[in-house]
Amino acid sequence: MNDGSKKSRRRRSSSILYQEPQESMEHLSDQAAIPNLNANWVNAKGAWAIHIVLIVALKIFFSIIPGIQRDTSWTLTNITYMFGSYLMFHWVRGIPFEFNAGAYDNLNMWEQMDNGDQFTPTKKFLLSVPICLFLASTHYTHYDLTYFTINVLALLGVVVPKLPSSHRLRVSFLSGHPDDRYPDER
Repeated sequence: MNDGSKKSRRRRSSSILYQEPQESMEHLSDQAAIPNLNANWVNAKGAWAIHIVLIVALKIFFSIIPGIQRDTSWTLTNITYMFGSYLMFHWVRGIPFEFNAGAYDNLNMWEQMDNGDQFTPTKKFLLSVPICLFLASTHYTHYDLTYFTINVLALLGVVVPKLPSSHRLRVSFLSGHPDDRYPDER
């Protein structure tokens, strides 16, 4: 009973992982035309210090809550920083500005930083901060297996997306397949 008036459903892979395709020449020229204000701030003065200030503020906040022990406050600090870092650098795609003709719509902030180059000083710093926080939180939880498991899972959730092998790799059960999010762009 297909009379042609109904739109057929487009088949897509049932794979959980998919690779984001490279940009077209139009997107590359749009990216080169205007500086990316969304990702360039990470190289500015004080941008690295804000991560340390945030971690110290989180630690103080969780330490002053009555009834929370030191090992729990370190684990909460670790989890909160890792969650915020993942959300900011790996979850949100595109930029909040409308002046670049959608040139960065398919890229998360980590992929936008330093024009996608790997192992720049900024990316090395942002990779080392979660690792150092994990080491500190593991030490101050006295290597307890429960806290260690929680902290290592949080660390893996932030470090694995930063690796070069994860560049443009998407997990579709977390963020949905792009065809499902933008049905009008087919």
